Amino acid sequence: MAEAQRIKFAVVGCGHIGKRHAEMIQRHPECELLALCDNRAKGDLGIESLDAPFFNDMDAMFAAVPAIEVVNICTPNGLHAPQSIKALEARKHVVCEKPMALTKASGEQVLYKALQMHRTVFGVMQNRYSPPSQWIKSVVDRGLLGDIFMVQVNCYWNRDARYYKPGSWKGSADLDGGTLFTQFSHFIDIMFWLFGDITDIQGKFADFAHQDLTAFEDSGLVNFRFLDGGMGCINYSTAVWDKNLESSMTVIGSKGSVKIGGQYMDQVEHCHIEGYTMPELAPTNPANDYGAYKGSANNHGHIIDNVVETLRGQSTLTTNALEGLKVVEIIERIYQKKDEQPV
Repeated sequence: MAEAQRIKFAVVGCGHIGKRHAEMIQRHPECELLALCDNRAKGDLGIESLDAPFFNDMDAMFAAVPAIEVVNICTPNGLHAPQSIKALEARKHVVCEKPMALTKASGEQVLYKALQMHRTVFGVMQNRYSPPSQWIKSVVDRGLLGDIFMVQVNCYWNRDARYYKPGSWKGSADLDGGTLFTQFSHFIDIMFWLFGDITDIQGKFADFAHQDLTAFEDSGLVNFRFLDGGMGCINYSTAVWDKNLESSMTVIGSKGSVKIGGQYMDQVEHCHIEGYTMPELAPTNPANDYGAYKGSANNHGHIIDNVVETLRGQSTLTTNALEGLKVVEIIERIYQKKDEQPV
């Protein structure tokens, strides 16, 4: 493809995820990486393999490289909303890592600015691309499970002192925001994608193993009802010793039951549905590996594909800004219950 026809990207935030975004952009035949931006020194980031001009300031980057069309925001959580707005004001499309914001109000400001500037905000919820997620979405959308009675989401991970290093943004109230935002928003997104919004939220929260590491809880038990019927719960913890245990979803319906499990909700462990035979699914991509700990499946290449196809009018957004906002709003409502919990 001719150089002029490639979609031109910049990546803001050059940590683990930012580098992965940049690599996926460089590998894509219809994309071009025009710039990298981070407030740290380039030599401290380990990005020698990424061949693009480097900036410490977004305004300087936009002034020097006006041809940028899409900005991938891969910075700490608390910077996502203000930096997305800055990119939108420069009339760039935005690919924003999860979470889209740390409050509903700041997420609404992003959505308003996108509408005002006629630009698109793509949410990064790459777990939607995993074969088990695509499969359960088709099962639910076709009504094969009948009426939904119960949904249980279990997320039990390890995040210890190897993850929460002194001086890091991780674990801080203003830049991290909390366990549900940083570790488990993907799974709240999957639940919302499948079953819609929730109400009648109740919760219990505790900080078992992170009192000296984070400004928030490491564990919670949350139950609620779905607006569309049925009840559900999210049980989560980052206090699991040494390594991740599971991320799972169990669904009980009037015509069957399913469970997607494994460490990253990447395996169909149970499927028993009236008149239905489970198909063979494609293999799931391996988890993102950060050395001492691991995260969700490495599906970021699909994100870049979706950006290209959507901007070329060949597809629609996998996760739009309103869906990203709804996940933030659900987490914010859950955390309001933490504030109401007796000390």
